[in-house]
Amino acid sequence: MMKTAGLVLTVAALTAGCAHAGQDTLEIMRKADQQTVEGPEEYFTGRATITGNFTRDEPSRISGAIVTFEPGARTAWHSHPLGQTLIVTDGVGWTQVEGEERVEFYEGDIMLCPKDKPHWHGATPDSSMTHIAIQEVQDGTPVHWMHHVTDEEYYGTSSDD
Repeated sequence: MMKTAGLVLTVAALTAGCAHAGQDTLEIMRKADQQTVEGPEEYFTGRATITGNFTRDEPSRISGAIVTFEPGARTAWHSHPLGQTLIVTDGVGWTQVEGEERVEFYEGDIMLCPKDKPHWHGATPDSSMTHIAIQEVQDGTPVHWMHHVTDEEYYGTSSDD
């Protein structure tokens, strides 16, 4: 009985949250109806696909997508005006914040990318990686794209080695 009451309260709270975020009714983006597009070469090195890209209605600022990277694929350097949350659902990846060491992450990890800090993320050379990316839009954009990650940056090598 208590569990049922808790479940009803949770569903009511979620529905109220959707209405507050600018939605008049509950909406489900069915997996079969979600489009998958190639990650543009302008912003990605290697093959990456983007599925279920979404943006909430104002006053919400939330947007997101499911991004899958084939082995060796990665984003260009970029930053998010309000930060980004990445929920890793499959595989192994690498990420790096400008001026810091490259870090490896795994399925089940959640990354909280800092706001306004250039960074990149992608799959390792030997594993694909999928994450759910969630970020907020500020001044019309959730992301500021920069230059591509070089092979030296990606592999952690330099011409001095």
